[in-house]
Amino acid sequence: MAWQFNNTEPVFVQIANRLRIDIINGKYHPDEQIPSVRQLAFDASVNPNTMQKALASLEEEGLLCSRGTVGRFVTADMSLINGARERVRRRAVRDWLATARTLGISTEELINYIKEEDTL
Repeated sequence: MAWQFNNTEPVFVQIANRLRIDIINGKYHPDEQIPSVRQLAFDASVNPNTMQKALASLEEEGLLCSRGTVGRFVTADMSLINGARERVRRRAVRDWLATARTLGISTEELINYIKEEDTL
């Protein structure tokens, strides 16, 4: 099944975000080879060049490393994976806070709403 993309940001950024989450959540383990560019592009129903651009951005971030003709692997450096987890977490919290502020919701109210939803 093809991946779903929005029109608010470039597709390669959305792909990189999804793969970053997959790495953070352990779908791809440290030092594990990820599927090929062509396979991932096929799975996502995107051009291989778009997938290549997304993977290159994850390489620049240090989450993936290329091993020549063998393929790409998730970093074995847990500090890089944990750093990515922290950046994703912080971005999510900032987004929640920004949305809450535009709705006139205070930080305390937001915390209460989160606690309330967490018990459901």
